[in-house]
Amino acid sequence: MHIGIASDHGGFAMKERIAESLKFAGHDVADFGALQLDPDDDYPDFVIPLAKAVARGEVERGIALCSSGVGASIVANKVPGVHAALIHDHFSAHQGVEDDGMNIICLGSLVIGDALVWELIQTFIEARFSGAERHLRRLAKISVLEREVQKCNLV
Repeated sequence: MHIGIASDHGGFAMKERIAESLKFAGHDVADFGALQLDPDDDYPDFVIPLAKAVARGEVERGIALCSSGVGASIVANKVPGVHAALIHDHFSAHQGVEDDGMNIICLGSLVIGDALVWELIQTFIEARFSGAERHLRRLAKISVLEREVQKCNLV
């Protein structure tokens, strides 16, 4: 799978470890930065390009990290076509994809450890959207909202 990954300084070390693990597992990884540790960098500078790449289909899924995962989740969801969520449990890691079309998983490097992060990422990657009518209906409503917001130039 072609996977994008991004983090600020808060998730930098974890991002580097995850990228290596993904490559070792046979995935193609696009690193949207940070490319070096800079304590003064800002997560939007890296998560926005990742989110845009996911929305355009340039990468199949995305992984966004910051210290808590909250900021990464907020900014990723500002990009139309992105369904990002802050995930710290196995159920949400697969259910978010299966029911809600989640395409970016957001993780907090100071909230959960490497072993759990890797399990959640594997669960996220292996999950597939169910295509159930009720889920398609809900996602269509989200798409309508995204188009309305874009039309009003609110984004």
